[in-house]
Amino acid sequence: MRNWKPVGLALVASLALANPSFAAGNDSVVGKWRTPSKHGVVELGRCGESVCGRLVDSDGLKTNPDLRDANNKDATKRTRKIKGLQIVGGFKAKGNEWVEGQIYNPEDGGTYKATITPSGANSLKLKGCIVWPLCKTQTWTRIP
Repeated sequence: MRNWKPVGLALVASLALANPSFAAGNDSVVGKWRTPSKHGVVELGRCGESVCGRLVDSDGLKTNPDLRDANNKDATKRTRKIKGLQIVGGFKAKGNEWVEGQIYNPEDGGTYKATITPSGANSLKLKGCIVWPLCKTQTWTRIP
């Protein structure tokens, strides 16, 4: 009983290093983020071991709070509301990044492979790709 604490701490530390999503401690992307186009606001949060994000505001939503997903390539989804729609998800932690995820763009109805890389406490780089090397990177800014 006298040595259980150091062994317990060592065990927790080794488990943290063995599990990349735990080791990354990468909750730095959790929060509300301003996108560079149309004053979009995406709220990123944890979804199990991954991160996901919902569209919570934009110029279009300010004009029409009932805006629908009219450009979706799947006609059965064109009546769903844009506000609160999950547009980011499926990521895996890899070091300081979130990789192998997807981002949905309601403006064109396309879903793209994506990577999220924190670039400071208040900004992140989100790279979306149709197919490598056809990619676009945006800088998102944290909303306090």
